[in-house]
Amino acid sequence: MAGNLKARLFCTLFASTLGVAICSTALPARAQQAPVPTDFTAVVKQKAPAVVAILTKQMIEDEARQVPDDLPLGELFRRRFGEPRARERTALGSGFIVSPEGHIVTNNHVVDNASEIHVRFADKTDVAAKLVGRDPSTDIAVLKIEPRPNMAVAAWGDSDKMEPGAWTIAIGSPFGLGGTVTVGVLSARARDIQAGPYDDFLQTDASINQGNSGGPLFNAAGEVIGVNTAILSPLGVNVGIGFAVPSRTAQTVADQIIRTGNVERGYLGVRLQELTTGIALALGRSDTKGALVASVEPGSPAEKAGIKIGDVVTRADDQTITGPRDLSRAVARTKPGSRLTLTMVRNGNTEELTVALGRAQEDRRSGMSDLQDSGRTSKRLGLSLVPIPEAARKQLGTDTAGLMVGDVEPGSPAAESGIRPGDVITSVNNREVNQPSDVAEAWANARRENRPVLLLVKREGQSLFVAVS
Repeated sequence: MAGNLKARLFCTLFASTLGVAICSTALPARAQQAPVPTDFTAVVKQKAPAVVAILTKQMIEDEARQVPDDLPLGELFRRRFGEPRARERTALGSGFIVSPEGHIVTNNHVVDNASEIHVRFADKTDVAAKLVGRDPSTDIAVLKIEPRPNMAVAAWGDSDKMEPGAWTIAIGSPFGLGGTVTVGVLSARARDIQAGPYDDFLQTDASINQGNSGGPLFNAAGEVIGVNTAILSPLGVNVGIGFAVPSRTAQTVADQIIRTGNVERGYLGVRLQELTTGIALALGRSDTKGALVASVEPGSPAEKAGIKIGDVVTRADDQTITGPRDLSRAVARTKPGSRLTLTMVRNGNTEELTVALGRAQEDRRSGMSDLQDSGRTSKRLGLSLVPIPEAARKQLGTDTAGLMVGDVEPGSPAAESGIRPGDVITSVNNREVNQPSDVAEAWANARRENRPVLLLVKREGQSLFVAVS
């Protein structure tokens, strides 16, 4: 960010006590704005009754006060002031009704850890709600209330049809002001704001502030094309950069929660990596589009289908894969047990494989401490390679070929590429490494051809490709 102003990401949850995360956006003043073709009163009049405020009560613990050990009567003070204390906090967000049965969609962070949930309608009526299910990965949750007579219901739209510049309408309860309407345009699509593994946000400049979390983002036809979730702001208030979970994602997740109470995602069993310019050159590719397979989990659907380390996935069914997140989202929204056709480049050749996806489980990671030994140094590359100690093999859980990096020379090509002591190099240019000469020979060939050498490195239980120039 230019200057001293640092932008921060906030949730649009409004809380009645200090120290609560806040997320939101706004419609900045526009010079010479084109005249609006029509107003949005008809859309608002029809859709606003389907938008509700979400009120929650949460029990949170204050941080324990630090009492110095040498303080007189310190034990007494510790018993009195040093223990964390639970207190009740009230918070306010937004939501919208999606079924005549009383299902309401909101953000997960609005209802997370809530001991009580109530829904407030436009007529100020409050009713109790129960949590049907939630999905922290996409920040979507579904509530259920007893149906009311003639209850308004919001209809889902197609976020994929929205293009930058299209009108967007946000309705919610910013700062507790229920039924607030703001209008803007779709600023961008497919934003990755590092909020979760499946980021694919719509960006809008329709004003969103504290309390808008979980509220709907409508298109000009009155269809829900997003769920307002976060803002990028230096101050925690709207500056015109807001984000909404696209309806393509939100509707799929909400429908699953309504049907089963939880979300099931497809599982492939690979670790993916971005194609950097250096890695692309090392692989002989002219661009950096695609998802590079850095590792394949033993016994996974990927291994059973024949996917190999070093494959570059470029399509999943009919979707173009430009990077790892495209493939992650494509797999995640595919039902476990379904088949997914992947197009990939392997050793310069294009191939297709069909994978029967499994069911996603919680990520499991294993650690590895830095291990060092003495050995010969490849002067030009700048590292020493030694056999993998037996203790390290047990920690890595591997009996494959490879060599351990004993030392890295400061300022060398290996150091500048991020190679660390304790890394295990398992392949070079997609060929197994059994002895230091394998790496030295590949490095010499790469220098003659004026291209990087591609190392597959195991680090802290994970595999990654490193292109060394």
